[in-house]
Amino acid sequence: MTPPPSPRPSPLQPSKKKQKPIKIIRYFRSIFRSLPILTPSCKFPTNLPGVHSDAISVSSSGSRVTGTLFGFRKARVSLALQDNPRCLPIVVIELPLPTGNLLKEMTSGLVRIALESEKRAAAASEKTKLLDEPVWTVYCNGRKAGYGMKREPSQLDMHVMALLQAVSMGGGVLPYDNAENGVNDGDGELTYMRANFDRVTGSKDSEALYMVSPDGQNGPELTIFLVRV
Repeated sequence: MTPPPSPRPSPLQPSKKKQKPIKIIRYFRSIFRSLPILTPSCKFPTNLPGVHSDAISVSSSGSRVTGTLFGFRKARVSLALQDNPRCLPIVVIELPLPTGNLLKEMTSGLVRIALESEKRAAAASEKTKLLDEPVWTVYCNGRKAGYGMKREPSQLDMHVMALLQAVSMGGGVLPYDNAENGVNDGDGELTYMRANFDRVTGSKDSEALYMVSPDGQNGPELTIFLVRV
């Protein structure tokens, strides 16, 4: 019996894989990663009352911010965040809490403040930074307190920031002539509390601010959560 003829080799030879050229973009990225990160510097404006012209330019790291709670004792408290005491505020949010009550509660125990903002259309949420949300639902220690509003820094806000530019942490009463500035005397004295906060970003929709204790031992007396849901 004659064996079947062996199959002829295919005229098509397997093509060799072409080696991919080195990606230039990756090469430059590796170079940029080896460079030090430069942070922008900021300077408090010198044309405000009480601000001297020798303000020092200080660089900001972004991981720790200065937080100030201030307001008239019987009026609503405001929260201002700065990169450091000599910088303009990153954001000012008016909270639905009386200043005196909040500061008193902080002396008696831990305070947790949660600010929730509702997501709008997908395109709008993508373009809007978390701290730029205009309206917040505010909870204090699990209880709904009302609604907070983001606002542009007012003349009073800038007055407080100017007076406190040499203060990194502390609390007390600030000089302010209520009658001269058209403020109701029934609102009480202008009080403040300032501290450093560790700023932790969970995502584009969540951040947390943990108050840094002066002694560095005890846990934070105040924690502020910001979330977009």
